[in-house]
Amino acid sequence: MSNTLSAPAAPALRADAFVGLRSRRLMALGFDFVMVSILASLLWVALMALTLGLAWFLLPPLWPLVAFFYNGMTVSGWRMATPGMRMMDLEMRMNDNGGRVPFINAAAHALLFYLSWCLPVVFLVTFVDAQKRLLHDMLAGVLVVRRL
Repeated sequence: MSNTLSAPAAPALRADAFVGLRSRRLMALGFDFVMVSILASLLWVALMALTLGLAWFLLPPLWPLVAFFYNGMTVSGWRMATPGMRMMDLEMRMNDNGGRVPFINAAAHALLFYLSWCLPVVFLVTFVDAQKRLLHDMLAGVLVVRRL
């Protein structure tokens, strides 16, 4: 009898879990960009009113902060997806056990995604990965699939 602990087995994925994944992720990204822009604009206008214009200096870091928390809170929630991902019938799971993504992984995934725009060639990783993952998915330890 062994005393080693093993991780819970990942749930079996449907046969079509990766069908159309890249195009669905791209459409979800577009919707989420619009949502983050609206949220950041509303927050900025509210801050401008509350600070009598001093929030002008908060404009540059506000959008990335909103995107960080938007992704972290929605992906780590019980629906396991951003609103854009839900519209496209996608969800994000941990790669090792298929469970819910913790906030820190979801937020790190968003941070790595936005940093990857500095070197767009890393997006080509998806064309050689069997699960159609991107480099920031691999680094954050997550897997995006069609909703189970």
